[in-house]
Amino acid sequence: MDIKAKIEEVVEKITKDPNIKAQFQSNPVKAVEGILGIDLPDDVMKKIIGGVKAKLSADKLSGAMESLKKLF
Repeated sequence: MDIKAKIEEVVEKITKDPNIKAQFQSNPVKAVEGILGIDLPDDVMKKIIGGVKAKLSADKLSGAMESLKKLF
């Protein structure tokens, strides 16, 4: 299984759908399972959830940096 590809798939769905994003924030395991349509082992699920959170944080930080650049 390509965990990086799964992370990208989950991030894409979360960023496009506010309902899925809210579900991910309240119950990330259920949200990821719903998006991917499969039940994954706990260790794989932890890697995917960690990767998704890191990617979302990085994207949010990148967006904030772009906003700051526009101010200067």
